[in-house]
Amino acid sequence: MATTEPSLILTPTRTVPEWFKELQTKAWAEYEAEPLPVRTNELWRFSSVKNLSFNDYVPAPEFLGDTLQLTSRRSYQKPAGRLVFANDALLSAELVDPALKQSGVIFTTLSDALEKHSTLLRQHFMAQPAKLGSSKFAALHKALVRAGTFLWVPRNAEIRAPFEVFHLVEGDSAAVYPHTLIIADDNSKVTFIEHFVSSDHGQRGFACGVNDLVLKPGSKLTYVSLQEWSQNFVSVQINSTIAARDSVALNLALNFGGRYSRLESVSRMIDRGARSDMLAVTVAGGDQEFDQRTLQDHLKPDTTSDLLYKNVLNDRARTIFSGLIKVEPGAHRTDAYQKVRNLLLSDDAEANSMPGLEILADDVRCTHGATSGQIEPEELFYLKSRGIDDLAAKQLIARGFLNEVVARLPDAELSGYLQSQIERQL
Repeated sequence: MATTEPSLILTPTRTVPEWFKELQTKAWAEYEAEPLPVRTNELWRFSSVKNLSFNDYVPAPEFLGDTLQLTSRRSYQKPAGRLVFANDALLSAELVDPALKQSGVIFTTLSDALEKHSTLLRQHFMAQPAKLGSSKFAALHKALVRAGTFLWVPRNAEIRAPFEVFHLVEGDSAAVYPHTLIIADDNSKVTFIEHFVSSDHGQRGFACGVNDLVLKPGSKLTYVSLQEWSQNFVSVQINSTIAARDSVALNLALNFGGRYSRLESVSRMIDRGARSDMLAVTVAGGDQEFDQRTLQDHLKPDTTSDLLYKNVLNDRARTIFSGLIKVEPGAHRTDAYQKVRNLLLSDDAEANSMPGLEILADDVRCTHGATSGQIEPEELFYLKSRGIDDLAAKQLIARGFLNEVVARLPDAELSGYLQSQIERQL
């Protein structure tokens, strides 16, 4: 990757605030000062850090692919609004219901928000540090971010249909830096779906993305990401969730693509009554590696978190899970769960799981566990005895294994849509 000074790629009419220019310059210096990760660091244990070499990656060129072909079969049928980015450039934007804008909803690009909502953006843009090992990549993203989404949901607004954003990539060795910032104001309710899609399944590429979810008191936010990078893609995705008093955050990641994917997710419950559900579905095959690191951080009493990650692995695929439930001093009556389950469809597949607890308060209920196993021969025999071939039988078992995660979503229509997306991968 070329080591050049950062620059925003915005239209000439846009005004870039000085604070953001200074932020990017400082971030570039931080990126250059931070060393690359090594496996001897506990935060990178088991991870194939050799994949994080930046040789030959270049800024994404002009996008010339078939946008409709890439989005049509993946699109939610009736979204509240949709943005489509291709190689870090905005291709289309629509707010389906004009009444949303009149109610105060802001659904726009990062560049537009920098000009029109600078104060709000400055308060929340990457305000939380990267705690799980990827501080170098967080600095890189901050320095080179070119495209992103800003969603503000005003107080008491309840939006039934989800907002939807696509990030499309084409071009060999293209590098992109997708960004999402969602702020759900007091007692609001919103759903957000984000797609990461490569146009060519064989091309190399690199993505360094960040999504920040900010929940004000009493708000409810459901965030869903579907990652379908090419089989030669390397990606780092950093998530931060801040849940205020009586808010409910649900974050579901569906991971399908990429050669190496580093997925970090931090959820902080900062006031009483806050709840965070952290969910993930991963379907891995070939030589894919998914490196999942999580932190459930309870800062105040009477907070809840529940993590459920399920991985289906075939061929020589690898997964790493390292998760920590942390109960801060004084965070009494914390209720926290962490469960990781791995289904191995091949003798060569490998799942590494490291759940953990750090409890610094009294009167808490915290449980964690991880399991790995293969399909029971009796299950296969039962299905095959009814005329189902071996591959179809394994697909049925894997689908049933993963359905538990998607069934946790509160909206049946959204659950059905996501089940159909999983079936495409299986």
